[in-house]
Amino acid sequence: MESNAPILLFDGVCNLCQTSVQWVLQHDKAGIFRFASLQSETGQRLLARFDLDGENFDTVVLVDGPRIFTRSGAALEILRRLGIPWSLFSVLIWIPRPVRDAVYNWIARNRYRWFGQKQECWLPRPEWSDRFL
Repeated sequence: MESNAPILLFDGVCNLCQTSVQWVLQHDKAGIFRFASLQSETGQRLLARFDLDGENFDTVVLVDGPRIFTRSGAALEILRRLGIPWSLFSVLIWIPRPVRDAVYNWIARNRYRWFGQKQECWLPRPEWSDRFL
């Protein structure tokens, strides 16, 4: 895996977020993504680098070198990079960002209530551990 691979930052105690990361891992056959929880030292360092709030974990963040994607933009960029058939969903980028992010924010606000949360960050399966920072 490349050292400059895109890094997906996720809420490590959110069940929906953990399930989403597992889904990406299963569909990322090329192994292009690396992962870190927003709460981790790596996550906090990357958030600070981009002047993002290190205490508000209501968005997925995709760090790709000097660029970052958040909210619906991050989700669509991840799908785009997974290739066919998932990349077909990237056409949703044509929906105005405020509309996409309003839906994203509604889900983010309710994710703990709908999907629950853990007291500790999720640990990946051994075969995925080298993809986590």
